[in-house]
Formats: sequence, C-alpha cells, structure tokens
Amino acid sequence: MQRNKYRKPNNPVVASLIRELKRQSTKNDAPVWRRIADILSKPSRQRVVVNLSKINRYAKEGESIIVPGKVLAAGEISKGTNIAAVSFSETARKKIVDGKGKVMTILDLVKENPKGSNVRIIV
Repeated sequence: MQRNKYRKPNNPVVASLIRELKRQSTKNDAPVWRRIADILSKPSRQRVVVNLSKINRYAKEGESIIVPGKVLAAGEISKGTNIAAVSFSETARKKIVDGKGKVMTILDLVKENPKGSNVRIIV
C-alpha cells in the first residue's frame, strides 16, 4: 500500500481548505483546484511566498491570480486583478486595493469561478 506523499497540515483552516478544494475539483471538473490543494499539502518548509512585483510581472489585466501561500508587499501592483491567497501582509493588502485590484480568499474565488477558468497560479 502506497502512503500519501504529503502529511496533513497542522493548521485546521488550511486542512479544511484542502478538503474543500479537492471536493470542488471533482464536483466542477476543474483540475486547477486539485493542483492548488496539492501545493497546499506540501510541508510548511516549502510554503509559497510571493511578492507583488512577481504578480505584477506575470498577471494580465482582468485575470484572477491564485497564490497558494502568502502575498508580501515588495514591489508595486499596477494592474486591476483579483488576487486570492491563503494570507496577505497588511501592506500588500493595502497596495492591491489602492492599485484597483481585489483581495479575496481562495474559497471566495472558488465560489465566484467554480470552473477555474481564466485563473493563473503564481508560485
């Protein structure tokens, strides 16, 4: 019997997020949510941390961005994009809103866009 290659996270919020993403992936036939769940299942040493400058470099206007980790405030954001992440620094949150973007949780994005279309994952 093969064991699961990732352990269950200690954070109950992240654990419930992973379960919900897997459920939505199957229900809506959207593999993007399964991919996000797999990234979140990795050990905490491998958690994703992304700066606004990287999001600004790769995002397109009107696109939804998912960061399966934390968004930090280094850099500027000049595009009006929806950014969903597990967490945001307070400064990053303020810069995104000031740059005409939208800050949301990953579950909010899943409810808004269940098929996962026009979504970009930035790690």
